[in-house]
Amino acid sequence: MRIRFTKMQGAGNDFVVLDETRGPLGLSAAHYRFLADRHFGVGADQILTVRPSPAEGIDFEYIIHNADGGEVEQCGNGARCFVRFVREQGLTDKDAVRVQTQSGVIEPRMQPDGRVSVNMGAPVFALERLPFDAAGLTPEPAGSWQKWPLALEGRAQSAPVLVALVSMGNPHAVLLVDDVDTAPVLDAGPLIERHARFPRRVNAGFMQVISRGQIRLRVYERGAGETLACGTGACAAVVAGIRLGLLEPRVDVLTRGGVLTIEWSGALDAPVMMTGPATTVFEAEIDIPDLN
Repeated sequence: MRIRFTKMQGAGNDFVVLDETRGPLGLSAAHYRFLADRHFGVGADQILTVRPSPAEGIDFEYIIHNADGGEVEQCGNGARCFVRFVREQGLTDKDAVRVQTQSGVIEPRMQPDGRVSVNMGAPVFALERLPFDAAGLTPEPAGSWQKWPLALEGRAQSAPVLVALVSMGNPHAVLLVDDVDTAPVLDAGPLIERHARFPRRVNAGFMQVISRGQIRLRVYERGAGETLACGTGACAAVVAGIRLGLLEPRVDVLTRGGVLTIEWSGALDAPVMMTGPATTVFEAEIDIPDLN
């Protein structure tokens, strides 16, 4: 089977985007893994699929698969690429679209400067909704919030790492570090991602505070490994920093792939706004092998 795709990136977080508005392609988890493979496929952190509106008042459905083939709830950088894709492909003439994701409705909007803003919805702090198993743990108060101790497998002699927990439609554990360049992202990241206390796994963010309006961030993503940028991770890090009393309501997040601007008022029911780049790299076709 031959399919058409578009390669896109947002701050270096790269995607294969598929159009299923005219009908399903019928791809399996193995096919998504093939497309994401940087040696044998196209290469991507995530595969994004555009589907028709599932309900009145919704413009499109947005489906996300990680590089490991698993479907996930949300992808912020992908959401920015999503609205650029549907505009460039002539699927809509709107500057803003309402998009159904697995975790709820988001609203990406094209800006006059070419960047894209996304209303990512309100953060979620209820531990059972991440989910996170806090049985037997005592949180450490910090700012107006708290951090949770995690003992990492294979590090019995080391002190537990302290993580701030928040969901932006997908779960995030945010760690404060002195320097993201020397932070143990590739060592501790997978241990946090697959920690037994996160039954659905978790994204691990390593945040360095530069000032009250600027942070540096690296994220080890669930099902993808470290990526050059993570939109929901940037949102989660800023929300955590604000609740910990470290950041202002508007923060520039410096990732290895570019700068994202995150805004949140601090009110628990207020939405998080993310603004950043979304770029089309190329369009092409690829033959999909029979992997069933």
